[in-house]
Amino acid sequence: MTSSPLPQNYSPSEDEEFMNPTMVEYFRQKLVRWRAELLAESTETLNSLQEGGIQEPDIADRASAETDRALELRTRDRERKLISKIDSALGRIADGSFGYCEETGDPISVRRLDARPIATLSLEAQERHERMERTQRDD
Repeated sequence: MTSSPLPQNYSPSEDEEFMNPTMVEYFRQKLVRWRAELLAESTETLNSLQEGGIQEPDIADRASAETDRALELRTRDRERKLISKIDSALGRIADGSFGYCEETGDPISVRRLDARPIATLSLEAQERHERMERTQRDD
């Protein structure tokens, strides 16, 4: 799929044909940009970790630096999982299933996709899933 230029200041709306070529390209570009940002942040973290161990002479400073480092690694792990979800969304764009609820097959609202382009469930299906999870957790 070759990228086509988007109209300047284009923003998808509920008024246009759902998943028309312009809308699909908008979401494809949004996902590609998001993925590139996450990869750049990941590379920065890797570089800072490779620059050397924690050199703080004070034990409290060292503990604080180790905590910061652990937090940074957890954040990067979440971002790695997010990149996987972005890749899946790009795959759905390629196969034509992007923007449709995996559970019902109904279109996912444009507002939801704009806010969370990796969404695979409509808001209603997502809420149903969350209610089921809460019910199972309460048992």
